[in-house]
Amino acid sequence: MIKVEHLSKSFANTKAVDNISFEVAEGQNLILLGTSGCGKTTTLKMINRLIEPDHGKVFIDGKNILEQKPELLRRGIGYVLQNNGLFPHYTVAENIAVVARLLKWEEKQIQHRVSELLEKLHLDKKYLTAYPNELSGGQQQRVGLARALVTDPAVLLMDEPFGALDNITRSKIQAEFKALDELKRKTIIMVTHDVQEAFELGDRICLMDKGKIVQNGTPAELLFKPVNNFVKDFLKEQRLQLEFKAIKVKDIISPPPSADGGTFELNGDILPGDASLWFMLERLKFSKAESISVRDARHKEVGKLDFEDLMSAFYQYKKQQAHE
Repeated sequence: MIKVEHLSKSFANTKAVDNISFEVAEGQNLILLGTSGCGKTTTLKMINRLIEPDHGKVFIDGKNILEQKPELLRRGIGYVLQNNGLFPHYTVAENIAVVARLLKWEEKQIQHRVSELLEKLHLDKKYLTAYPNELSGGQQQRVGLARALVTDPAVLLMDEPFGALDNITRSKIQAEFKALDELKRKTIIMVTHDVQEAFELGDRICLMDKGKIVQNGTPAELLFKPVNNFVKDFLKEQRLQLEFKAIKVKDIISPPPSADGGTFELNGDILPGDASLWFMLERLKFSKAESISVRDARHKEVGKLDFEDLMSAFYQYKKQQAHE
């Protein structure tokens, strides 16, 4: 869906982005991760032409963005900012509807879509006539996300979307973000400097330093197959917690749920087949049940997992990775 080829950008004598290339498959969430000044936000802004590249090309759905008018390109891409970027003199309803009105949607269609998104993002309809300064930080961020999603764009760009929120609010919104059906069919590039957030939300992570991509891979690849000491050191302090988030339960248990739709079940709740070990341990910890049922595509139970089973499988997997 997104292809970046040899992209570069300099400011004065500083190379902010230095000849980087990567691809993002349709429906994938790629995280641009790194410390401040590594080039991740500049990269993101070049993808919707808020910044023009010095060299290189960007293709979205096979089309070269440099051959499109910037304003038309941006209307087809959802964009979420760290400080939400809401217009202070617009109501919540007006903020969410901005792009839909630019595209000349019918008013009835706009109202239906705005109401639909408010419900999905757990915002009460009483906020439709409120102004941004009347909302909490978490509510403002939900409105910013609704505005980016209103026209149902195929591509979503997010620049530190949860960075201005407190830890508790951020964790809650991250959980909602993962569960939101609207986002499961989007191709997303998200910028963050938060390592835990990257491992929580990313299908792939592009770790950047000094304008270059150091490693592009799955969270597990960065942890267990780092390309150099920079990657190892970058993840070292939080490594154990990151391992729990990077490892999928289906990859470490035997027998695993089938590849074509197997799931897990806890207290009657169906849990996703690609859930992380961290997610499973959390759910088990706060449940009265002692084990999780493993079910195949026909919903037939093929096994049970308790806390000890999960931890044993985890350490066995780590041992196996160390020998590869």
